[in-house]
Amino acid sequence: MATSMKELTANGAKVTTVANGADASAAPPAEPTTLSSPPHAAVYPAGQCVFGEEWTAATLVAKERCKETTAILTFELPDTSKPLGLSTCACILAKFDRDGAAVVRPYTPISTNAMIGRFELLVKIYAQGAMSQYLDGLQIGSSVEFKHIPFNVKVQYPFAPKVGMLIGGTGIAPMIQALHAILGTVDDTTAVSMLYASKVKEDILAQETLEAWAASSEGRFTCKHVLSEEPDDSPWPGARGLITRELIEAHLPAPTDDVVIFVCGPPGMYESLCGPRNEPQELKGILAEMGYTAEQVVKF
Repeated sequence: MATSMKELTANGAKVTTVANGADASAAPPAEPTTLSSPPHAAVYPAGQCVFGEEWTAATLVAKERCKETTAILTFELPDTSKPLGLSTCACILAKFDRDGAAVVRPYTPISTNAMIGRFELLVKIYAQGAMSQYLDGLQIGSSVEFKHIPFNVKVQYPFAPKVGMLIGGTGIAPMIQALHAILGTVDDTTAVSMLYASKVKEDILAQETLEAWAASSEGRFTCKHVLSEEPDDSPWPGARGLITRELIEAHLPAPTDDVVIFVCGPPGMYESLCGPRNEPQELKGILAEMGYTAEQVVKF
């Protein structure tokens, strides 16, 4: 099948994407290690994911514990000649059966479409988390069922000229996707400001990656961490507590027409900052009080 390409304008840059109906095997040949490589754009439009609306099995081929309670799981795709083909920041659903009932959870891969035949998930392991405990206990060679539905496609790259990110915990996963697209696209001038909330310093995910990307971004990407449960006697020099209006005013772009704000984290974060995740058209909380509009805020 001939490859059809499409160009998008991304704040001064031209981004080539694989268009609908194109052969996904024509994707970028590079296969960098996700969290140890520079940002690299491999943008696909919605509708190209190899997982459709039917459950499809993928085999676990690698597992790496990156924190005491966090692991990176690598799965092999049914067709190892193609990338996952997932659009930027979108998620897939994982499923297993327990006592005759399906347990389903969403995950946004941290790998990009530059990875051929495989994809990586960043999984936080919770003591009472049915899916995370199941994934943590999987043996290499075991399989998990996945699917992708249109509902799980959020805002697509290119984004607004100024992007603010309000993140908690594993909410960093779709932001890694967004940062790959923004910082990995030649001549893109998008400015990104992130406030990343964690409980303690040891909980910060992808910290070295974020620091490296910020250092090489020539000022286009900044990341400030906020710790809510760091011990009082800790030498942590950064912000403590929760993400507040004062922190947002100090570190994120003001609510002008050229701004979009991404929110991704636990339920309490949505309640405080923007209102429930399942009410995407309604804006409440701190962001509403600051003058942002519902159209400017994306709830992942």
